[in-house]
Amino acid sequence: MKIVPLGAGQDVGRSCVLVTLGGKTIMFDCGMHMGYNDERRFPDFNYITTTGDFTSRIDAVVITHFHLDHCGALPHFSEQRGYHGPIYMTPPTKAICPILLEDYRKITVERKGETGFFTSQHIKDCMKKVVPLHLHETVWVDDELELRAYYAGHVLGAAMVYARCGNESVVYTGDYNMTPDRHLGAAWIDKVRPDVLITETTYGTTIRDSKRARERDFLEKVHACVARGGKVLIPCFALGRAQELCILIEIYWERMGLTVPVYFSAGLTEKANRFYKLFINWTNQKVKESFVDRNPFDFKYIKPWSRDYVDLPGPMVLFATPGMLHIGTSLEVFKKWAPDERNMLIMPGYCVAGTVGAKVLSGMKVVDTDQYTQVHVNIDVQNLSFSAHADAKGIMELIRQASPRNVVLVHGEKSRMTSFKSKVMGEFGCPCYDPANGELLEIETGQDVRALMSDQLFQGAWVKEQQRRQELAGGQADGPITQLPVRGVLLLGDDGKRLPRLLDPSEFDLDEVPEVPAVPADEKADAGQQAPETVATEPPGAPEDAAGTVVFSTRKIFDEQAVAQRMGLDKDADTVRAVLDAVRGLLESGSTPKVRESEDASGAWVVAVGNTVSISATSVADSDSLPSLSISWAWEEEELATRALAIVNRVLG
Repeated sequence: MKIVPLGAGQDVGRSCVLVTLGGKTIMFDCGMHMGYNDERRFPDFNYITTTGDFTSRIDAVVITHFHLDHCGALPHFSEQRGYHGPIYMTPPTKAICPILLEDYRKITVERKGETGFFTSQHIKDCMKKVVPLHLHETVWVDDELELRAYYAGHVLGAAMVYARCGNESVVYTGDYNMTPDRHLGAAWIDKVRPDVLITETTYGTTIRDSKRARERDFLEKVHACVARGGKVLIPCFALGRAQELCILIEIYWERMGLTVPVYFSAGLTEKANRFYKLFINWTNQKVKESFVDRNPFDFKYIKPWSRDYVDLPGPMVLFATPGMLHIGTSLEVFKKWAPDERNMLIMPGYCVAGTVGAKVLSGMKVVDTDQYTQVHVNIDVQNLSFSAHADAKGIMELIRQASPRNVVLVHGEKSRMTSFKSKVMGEFGCPCYDPANGELLEIETGQDVRALMSDQLFQGAWVKEQQRRQELAGGQADGPITQLPVRGVLLLGDDGKRLPRLLDPSEFDLDEVPEVPAVPADEKADAGQQAPETVATEPPGAPEDAAGTVVFSTRKIFDEQAVAQRMGLDKDADTVRAVLDAVRGLLESGSTPKVRESEDASGAWVVAVGNTVSISATSVADSDSLPSLSISWAWEEEELATRALAIVNRVLG
């Protein structure tokens, strides 16, 4: 599988990732970078082809949600660069995208006077190519490529997308939120076990406070500011966080009996209400249940904003778009209110590098808003995270839900991804990558076989696993069975149309049907040709050596008999040593630096790579029938550890 980020590679903004699987190429998202006003705002489409024939190179474009950093370059790509293939997005995204694109076009062309930008007609023609993608519906792009959408939270209509072609599969998350809020539910996905999971990592090193604590802090700061006669500016996007915070303010104003005016800019309040009414099924359960009696988006205390109000005396609260202070009403009001120290600026979400919002959050007291204007920042700046992105804990939970074989990190800062990669590898035992924009990442994928497993085989394997766990635990098994080694007969269909069947050996005369040993399977009857694997991890990032280097580790348990048979070893051969030799050979053939072999204090063989990466055979208890390898590394060499872990997985199957 080939993966190339054209945007959001070690960066936030301009999301655009090309994935080639099973011979088909998908473009996931087609966004613009809010920190640039030149050609750098769009992805570098010349990477795909310099001839302009994008339609023959790309089989489908998938847009995950309506934020401009995920869809802002779409009319440019389809109408100005000439892509005429299908574009997939959910119905809410299809409804809201053209409105936000048109608003951005007006600001860029009519206010700022830029030329060569896409037109209103371009937006209309682009949206005619859109094919709706409904939740949990499998859509076939052609006879081989299938797409399926899962709920992502984040904003109305946001979706994660599972794509499969032949034996290769990928999940692209876009932006998602694993925590339900006041109007949307939490992201969720099946245990689809893709070859690759491509996930955003905007807040990959952050674990947020409780939602209730953040809401209380937000309301206390707003109330304190208006009580001293100040004005509160809250930059936010027109749909999403705006509705969340407006609901919060509305409830608080009613409970406290406040009369301070609250405004909402951009004229999208009425449109937003229509969207939420139309797509009520995309909201959370509480909104669905109370919607008939009281529409939570019909605000009593929040009124439309007029530009004439900016110089009015007295306290007020303004929700102004857009959310990063780079253009529009929020920037205009900021210029007016920033010099007054009584006022307050609350940044509720992430700001892309290069925007005015990012400069203000960095602590700059004099900010260039354009080439002619400087603003003195005396306003009280508060950064309260109400961003609808998953934090580190949420990202790890999604990886656990999807159970991928490989993880690719995008839509995050390089510095944040570095430590997060080791955390992913240590906890899940799978390779983790963070390619830069324009960097080609090639990932080897396994050739799994999907089979129907007989009840007799499954029940027998389940009983044996329960007995084994009870023996290990002294009569009481601890926790549920999550992975199940199965040994059965794989019967292939002779017509090539029926799924293979995985059966108990007692159901066949084994003189006629050869036994296929150690085929892993799960409760959903997916069976593969890989050796069964159970991952046990040590807490990532906890231990430190005397020099203060953070050390990570993971453990790979495997079926010795299955690996030995697959490698063609004699029954008396040392399988663990053969595995280590194979790992070392592949590392050396890949020009990996400083590969060497030695023995540890107990006499076990160790393959060392670089300065800190080591692969060793761990001791096995008498009651444990399965050997294991232990892989450890320091975070400084997580790139090397990723490569080593991928080779270990390949050797073990």
